[in-house]
Amino acid sequence: MDYERLRRSAAALAIAVSTVAFAASAAHATDGYFEDGVSPADKATGGAGVAEGRDALTLGNNPAGLVDVGQQFNLDLSLFAPSRGYEATNTTNIAPGSHTSSYDLFGIPSVGYAQPIDGESSWGVAFYGNGGMNTDYKFSGGPFGGGKTGVNLEQAFLAVGYARRFGSLSFGVAPVLAVQSFRAYGLANFSGESSDAANFTNRGDSYAVGGGLRGGVEWRATDAFRVGASATTPIWSTDFTKYSGLFAHGGNFDIPATISAGVAYDVAPTLTLLADYKHIFYGEVDSIANSSLLWLPPGVGPKFGSSNGPGFGWRDVDIVSLGVEWRATKDLTLRAGYSHNTDPIRPADVLLNILAPGVVTDHISAGASYALNKKNSSLDFAAVYAPKNSVTGSFPYDPPGSTIKIHLSEFEATLGWTYKFDTVASAAPITARY
Repeated sequence: MDYERLRRSAAALAIAVSTVAFAASAAHATDGYFEDGVSPADKATGGAGVAEGRDALTLGNNPAGLVDVGQQFNLDLSLFAPSRGYEATNTTNIAPGSHTSSYDLFGIPSVGYAQPIDGESSWGVAFYGNGGMNTDYKFSGGPFGGGKTGVNLEQAFLAVGYARRFGSLSFGVAPVLAVQSFRAYGLANFSGESSDAANFTNRGDSYAVGGGLRGGVEWRATDAFRVGASATTPIWSTDFTKYSGLFAHGGNFDIPATISAGVAYDVAPTLTLLADYKHIFYGEVDSIANSSLLWLPPGVGPKFGSSNGPGFGWRDVDIVSLGVEWRATKDLTLRAGYSHNTDPIRPADVLLNILAPGVVTDHISAGASYALNKKNSSLDFAAVYAPKNSVTGSFPYDPPGSTIKIHLSEFEATLGWTYKFDTVASAAPITARY
């Protein structure tokens, strides 16, 4: 037995485990409230990478890619800066004027470790934040007359995966555990429309835990052309008990299922083009998808927290991602990407989505990896910019001609460190690459 290799593997895994509490601080929104990608490489190529396992954090995308990454350790930190708010004109049920949310810088860490078992199989573990939403309106009275108003949703994920290669096909599976935290405040003027007013607003942080399963496949059609697909079940979660009067079904807030498919094509030995499609099933989670107006007319419609109670009115989201990776030298890899997603929020649901304005639809990204030495370590960087987008609608009980416009823009910068251990070369055919 190689005890030195085992010791190094255990040390890397211990570092990963020690970061899980930190990972829970993630709070952000891109494709609705899901991140575009997990690793710096995925972020830099617009989220594209389901057909290209490049690091241990492929567990957050397609676990089949584990067989292509060897033994390595990844440690990344993203700084995420969203700008969100609303503009209301001639409204009587919310504060008119232009208002922006405070608290606009978040740290989002991710950690991954992968290790081959033999020439055809590998295992890995990853901790990452991949979902969340935050608003904090501090102006006098707040949007709804309840004082300081906002929400904070945080989600941290743990995936442990196994992958195996069968000729040109690779398969991977990863159970996924999640911890969620949520709090809401400033909504007291709506509490009369709740089925449990004592657990509707201003209850501090509430926690939920859940689990699901992610599976994936990669097909190496040729040395230069690869196809990948993955799917994640819903992350079935316990309820937010402190907000059983806010979310449908007494506080239920499962994390939606996803499906992805993509291709990677080496147009030259040092140049790879990537394209992905992803679908997020927001519409299958009632607390997210149910119309935000179900409680109308007041005192008549279904109440918040009931089995058929209001949600945020979000629709499913489709995402198309395009990326390019150029291995410019043996030490430097350059990346760029673009993604577009459909908007989850309808104009009719703008009132409640003042709290969750996940309306950006375009992401422009770039990044690089630089080898610190020719053997093991590299620094990885990615930057993502989502231009401002808005959705304008109205609230039926405001005067005719009134409008509510919610908006969001984002910037994210990620710095990562990759350490590649000395391992036996993969059995897969490798295209000549720097």
